[in-house]
Amino acid sequence: MTATDPALTALAQSWCALSLLHGRIEARIERALQTKHDLSAREYSLLDVLCRQHDGDGGHLQMKQVADAVVLSQSATTRLVTRLEDRGLLERYLCPTDRRGIYTNVTEAGLKLLEEARPTNDAALREALDEAAKNPELAPLVRVVETLKTPVPA
Repeated sequence: MTATDPALTALAQSWCALSLLHGRIEARIERALQTKHDLSAREYSLLDVLCRQHDGDGGHLQMKQVADAVVLSQSATTRLVTRLEDRGLLERYLCPTDRRGIYTNVTEAGLKLLEEARPTNDAALREALDEAAKNPELAPLVRVVETLKTPVPA
């Protein structure tokens, strides 16, 4: 294929549309969470991922799993965890069966903030999707997002 290949051009245009949709959604959610809860979209995502942990086999996530879930490097995730820990929203402790492992749990204050912020996140997502649906280039992507049935981790 060459740079003028119609298939490559269409693929590049589709990627640009997907990137545009993601950027609009993320910006809308970021503004709403910052304004109402002094919380970034990444902080919200981290709290959300960690609140889904449970005790027992496979219940706690390793830092790499958390980093993958919030789409950050391990070092950036560690810095994010530290910031939220400093705010009293997370706490770390040693794994009782493997002293090398460190668990991170959401505190009561973190759970409360997450509960307060969830409707803001959801409303901002809905608003961003509704706005994007008015754009003919983004409308098909919005329909795909709205019909995806992604299982929510336990």
